[in-house]
Amino acid sequence: MARFEIFDVDSGTLGASAQADVLCELGLMYATGRDCAVDTIAAHKWFNIAAIKGSVRAAELRSELSAGMSKQEIALALRQAREWMTTH
Repeated sequence: MARFEIFDVDSGTLGASAQADVLCELGLMYATGRDCAVDTIAAHKWFNIAAIKGSVRAAELRSELSAGMSKQEIALALRQAREWMTTH
């Protein structure tokens, strides 16, 4: 499921708000462990990217998630988000 969604985002066929929604859903998937292991760093990364693309909901979820993360985990998630943004 996630690979398909990422492929759609990369293909440029979705509108900006649809992209943000898909990315927010990826964050939710990792935050809740839906179809994968819970990964707060990956969840933060996808919420951050979705927020950058305009998702208010993703920004709120990222803020809630950050409350339970260490500074090192947040820094890693931010670094991964930057890397993804520079390559896509």
